Amino acid sequence: MLDDKSKRGQADRSRASASKPYEVAYFAKKHGISSEDAKRIIMRHGPDRNVADKAASRLK
Repeated sequence: MLDDKSKRGQADRSRASASKPYEVAYFAKKHGISSEDAKRIIMRHGPDRNVADKAASRLK
């Protein structure tokens, strides 16, 4: 069976995996905070997305 080359393309990056740690730029943009604040939150609270999201919402 031949490989269907018409089905190739970019991977869907619109959704990030909940099991993966946050990227600083994405996190900052999502919450409307500075990259420095985002990095500080991620470093302080670890890679857990739920905990980091709650910390960012308290920052606003």
